[in-house]
Amino acid sequence: MTFETQDVERKTYSILKVLAGEEEPMGSIVIARKLKDLGIDLGERAVRYHLKMMDEQGLTRLAGRRDGRVITPLGQRELKQGMVKDKVGFALSRIELLAFRTTFDLEKRSGMVPVNISVFRRADFQKALRLIKPVMNSRLTVSKLVVVGRAGEKIGDFIVPSDSVGLATVCSIVVNGTLLKAGIPMDSKFGGLLQMQDHEPLRFVELIHYAGCSLDPSEIFIKAGMTSVSHTVKSGHGNILANFREIPAICRPIAHDVISSLARAGINGVLVFGSVSEPVCEVAVELNRVGIVLVGGLNPVAAVEEAGIEVESHAMSSVVEYKELVDFEEFIQ
Repeated sequence: MTFETQDVERKTYSILKVLAGEEEPMGSIVIARKLKDLGIDLGERAVRYHLKMMDEQGLTRLAGRRDGRVITPLGQRELKQGMVKDKVGFALSRIELLAFRTTFDLEKRSGMVPVNISVFRRADFQKALRLIKPVMNSRLTVSKLVVVGRAGEKIGDFIVPSDSVGLATVCSIVVNGTLLKAGIPMDSKFGGLLQMQDHEPLRFVELIHYAGCSLDPSEIFIKAGMTSVSHTVKSGHGNILANFREIPAICRPIAHDVISSLARAGINGVLVFGSVSEPVCEVAVELNRVGIVLVGGLNPVAAVEEAGIEVESHAMSSVVEYKELVDFEEFIQ
């Protein structure tokens, strides 16, 4: 495959991602603007050129008299299956993008917060909430604050499908974002399964490095049936979702203050805050670095899947305004 062909495929893939995030038809001007927000500089004329080719391939179609396009079912399949080699490292780039989009102000308690979005069948939603409740009341969740969306409503960039209910849970990337805002770089290493013993973190038993992964590790572990979140909440023993990060040792005092401020805002994403150059949960830490273990944001949803209820999860999905978040128990009937 030539460089030119690869370049066309990347641009096509990017346009499909933009169209998939909107329910209404979009014209070339709007698409170009949204691509620029994602760091892709593709002018209106170039977008029109690519859209014409995508129409011919059946990936998009015109909707209405103007140049508004919508993605077709074939386009949706291509979005999920195409450009696999370009998706390697996608999880890491997604973390970096959402950390940058996080604008949460610790003092004003306002700004954008990253979320995972899970979709339930409407008939299953109340049962799912009852399964989620014990996890939300434990230390195994990032926050009890959520956003609920009904069919057709938007949660961040996501549109809830028909006959479904969407649940947005706070993503642990909020820690990356708030530390970044405070001038602290955070190195995201891997997502994994963390073994708990007597309600305390013991060691990582499985891990997937973000740099070599095209999917979020949490989604993989959940679908593989490798979690035991509900059992862990009850007994203190089992495997939960967690993420491993590192920060420079010199930033440790400031990071501690930021994490404490997050906790006062109802966000408790840090499970273990290591010491300088010392291993954390049997994971080696580089010299003059500090290891941090973050709670997996999808732990509450993992408990639902463990009970056999079907859930469609989109980890690291979008950002929502902090003031839109409410205590999840308000939705339990």
